[in-house]
Amino acid sequence: MNDTVALLQKFNAHPDSRCWYVAWNPKGTLLASCGGDRAIRIWGREGDSWECKTLLQDGHQRTVRKVAWSPCGNYLASASFDATTCIWKKKNDDFECLTVLEGHENEVKCVAWAPSGNLLATCSRDKSVWIWEVDEENEYECVSVVNSHTQDVKHVVWHPTQELLASCSYDNNVCVYKEEDDDWECRATLEGHTSTVWGLTFDPSGQRLASCSADCTVKIWKECQPEEGTDAAWKCVCTLSGFHGRTVYDIAWCPLTGALATACGDDGVRVFKEDETADPDQPAFSLSAHVPKAHTQDVNCIAWHPKEAGLLVSCSDNGEIAVWNYQSGV
Repeated sequence: MNDTVALLQKFNAHPDSRCWYVAWNPKGTLLASCGGDRAIRIWGREGDSWECKTLLQDGHQRTVRKVAWSPCGNYLASASFDATTCIWKKKNDDFECLTVLEGHENEVKCVAWAPSGNLLATCSRDKSVWIWEVDEENEYECVSVVNSHTQDVKHVVWHPTQELLASCSYDNNVCVYKEEDDDWECRATLEGHTSTVWGLTFDPSGQRLASCSADCTVKIWKECQPEEGTDAAWKCVCTLSGFHGRTVYDIAWCPLTGALATACGDDGVRVFKEDETADPDQPAFSLSAHVPKAHTQDVNCIAWHPKEAGLLVSCSDNGEIAVWNYQSGV
């Protein structure tokens, strides 16, 4: 491993509670974090450090599990264990709660915007995935409820350019959805993990999907050309095993460099690099950098900066956020 991950800054983002998730806005000028303290914090860069610009703490009654920026950067969605999703509108340096999306029976585990900004997906412990449509008046309507998982749905992620959605679950599976005749349907179920699948990320092209699991592995799935009259199939083309000591909670594919980063329950942050000489149908990834004690407790999330290659953040059960600089030796 000639590559390095250097710590730039570490700060206590959610005192006395878990920091569950961090998300960059599309320009990379702001960072949103959420936690067990029911709060959302918006961080901005001041010189070489990051400082809290805004505190949002009146939207949810329980833990805020995930936050997601709209593609235009003017809206922030937050998913909570109180069974609701809040939509916040950015107004200068402040945010106001526009609307609260209700309907899930219990904990909402994730929220994600489609690349168009016109669709929103939520998923829940109630085993369902909901698709919401947004109109020009900022009215949100649930247009589809899909029940393709048999257990708690942990994460949803959209394809980077298409209206194609993937979800993962406590049932060990990944589902891929597409709209058909004004309704959303599960078009593929990806089976292979032997325990809960916690996180998903598409590669920059959207042709591959990476999943991470409590079985301590990462799997790379590739979309295959469908036979005539059939749906596109996804097959597992690579499994990364033997690298993680505990559950892999999150995974992120860098849109700028193609590096793959993981957040793990063994307190480590890892970066994997693809062998560009390998057969695309049989990709090979090597561990290029590893920070064994990135945090003192479980690492819950990892996120690459959208504009600065090598800049990434992680957050932990101890309430901390860490900012890192990954440099490739090649």
